[in-house]
Amino acid sequence: MPKVKEVHTDPSEVEATKAKPLPAEVDARSVEQKSPAQWAYERLVLYIKNFEERLDADHEVAMGFTDTGAGVLKIEGIGFFDPDIVTFYGIDGGGARAQLVQHVTQLNVMLRAVPKPQEVDAPRRIGFQLAASLED
Repeated sequence: MPKVKEVHTDPSEVEATKAKPLPAEVDARSVEQKSPAQWAYERLVLYIKNFEERLDADHEVAMGFTDTGAGVLKIEGIGFFDPDIVTFYGIDGGGARAQLVQHVTQLNVMLRAVPKPQEVDAPRRIGFQLAASLED
């Protein structure tokens, strides 16, 4: 079974960011039975959910592009296309609809907290919706 290890300079961060046990839906099949795309997708879902758990009500999760000058994508959805593609759907920094299609061997994701739109009462939490979808 996969292992996870994290080290932080601030000991209080270790518990806050510690990887949670894999949900039964993720753990039910061995890694060898999953495509690289599905396995990357499932782990990204867990990272996004854990990140969102630490956000206040004024922020939502966004993704910073780590290898381009494309800016930030406010995540509204993610998916995968077997055997090796992961895709992100959302809104870019200028408010335009955007989609990133990424090969799993090139996957670099930086999660960022961005202010939620003022006209929205509550922040939208995609991570919790994604985690629920793992049960399907």
